[in-house]
Amino acid sequence: MLHVDQIRAATSGAVATTLAGGGETVPPPFTVTRVFTENELNNWLALGVVLAAGLYLYGVYRLRLRGVRWPVIRTVFFLGPGLGGIAAVTLSGLGAYDTTLLSVHMIQHMVLSMVAPIFLALGAPVTLALRTLPVRPRKRLLAIVHSRIARVYSFPLVAFTIFVVNPFALYFTDLYEYTLRHEWAHELVHAHFIATGCVFFWPLLGLDPLPGRWPYPARALLMLLSVPFHTVLGLTIMQSTVLLGGDWYPSLHLGWSDPHNDQVVAGGVLWAGGEFVSVTMLAVLVVQWIRQAEREARRLDRELDRQEARERAAETTA
Repeated sequence: MLHVDQIRAATSGAVATTLAGGGETVPPPFTVTRVFTENELNNWLALGVVLAAGLYLYGVYRLRLRGVRWPVIRTVFFLGPGLGGIAAVTLSGLGAYDTTLLSVHMIQHMVLSMVAPIFLALGAPVTLALRTLPVRPRKRLLAIVHSRIARVYSFPLVAFTIFVVNPFALYFTDLYEYTLRHEWAHELVHAHFIATGCVFFWPLLGLDPLPGRWPYPARALLMLLSVPFHTVLGLTIMQSTVLLGGDWYPSLHLGWSDPHNDQVVAGGVLWAGGEFVSVTMLAVLVVQWIRQAEREARRLDRELDRQEARERAAETTA
């Protein structure tokens, strides 16, 4: 949390404004150093990240006790860019400025909705749970994965619609200002970003067994269609003369940041970051597609070898 003397020094003796969302005073000017010094460890995400990491590591430990090897790269993906990405933008100094600067919020948006869900999916936590849970909990998890609700939300077109429409519904309505003024709503938006990203990327890139998974060409096409979405959203925010969040940012009276300029930076972050992540993940999907084709070719070769062996054995016997 921010110290009172820091705030007083930054405001040069003026009375510090109070953030309506969390009852905290407006922080001093944002710098790279403050990302590492101003930590936010008093929210539910801190507990959630620690709990998820502990359960995942416990599952890996259980498999090792049984002599089953779990790929190290999956653990690295899940704990590193996955849970680590969530922690980096919510528990660090970025979390202290997410209601002060729209540009910081957009960095959170990108990581929580795109970067972290992708690596959580590549960590295959559902597969790990199915291999380690007892019989009854395993059956319950399978029932959830194959339930009608899971089929609907994991259907790529439904997930794509949710992923595309949600940001426009958030930023271009009064909902975003409401989340700035109410802490519980702001925290709920963080969870919503993560859930939306998981719903979209899990069926496309994830390794877990999901029902109704599309073939790779269709998945690649859907991923390609998602690229212009962040360009349109980012450019719209950059060119908008109306401030997102209503009068929230001007009411903070920050002497070190202009809300209009910061909104332009926020739109640029969304535009450039969205295109980079989308194109990178499209490349990952193509690599998965190539590897799957190679595995299928090797399987067919083995089947042909077995068939030839059976024919030669039959000829020899005759």
